[in-house]
Amino acid sequence: MPEASILDLSVRELLGAVAARTSAPGGGAVAAVATALAAALTGMAARFALPDGDVGAGEPGADGRRSVVGEADGLRERAAVLADADATAYAAFLAALRLPRDDPGRACAVESARDGAAAVPGEIAALAAAVSDLAVPLVDGGNPNLRGDAVAAVLLAGAAARTAAELVAVNVGADPRTDRARAYAAAAQDRADRISPTTVPAPVAENAE
Repeated sequence: MPEASILDLSVRELLGAVAARTSAPGGGAVAAVATALAAALTGMAARFALPDGDVGAGEPGADGRRSVVGEADGLRERAAVLADADATAYAAFLAALRLPRDDPGRACAVESARDGAAAVPGEIAALAAAVSDLAVPLVDGGNPNLRGDAVAAVLLAGAAARTAAELVAVNVGADPRTDRARAYAAAAQDRADRISPTTVPAPVAENAE
């Protein structure tokens, strides 16, 4: 894992860090960043759904959209922090696995670190599902010019939730924590599946008169 926080890396540096032959940052950190990006898209779409300059306090629905902006910004920050937390938790798990097998404290250390490594992606799955829930109403109820961004937020959050849920399963197998994470992922996927398709105008035939 790079010495700097993942949040302080440029996009190019983050891509290089993920691609490097190191154990972290890996899938969990990527899922956290994807969740944060989905929340950022949600916040953008919600801001564009507000009156110009946000001066129409009396406009129906304006207060609700401002609430969505605040919630999306909060989810973005929480998800971003989990990118570093996941890398740290997974590194601790690997360190526990490297303890000598005759170390009397190894089994306890491994179990504790495994719990930590599963807890973070579980949180990511929950946050991603919350982002998806916020973004869905903006698909057809927000600014139509931002529909594609709202759709992207829903789909990206759904993918992040599924990824995080599977990482929980990898860490703890058949376990209530896996069931909870997969339930979040299923909810996010259900919302993505129910997005109405974008209407694309039919092409005009070249010989049409």
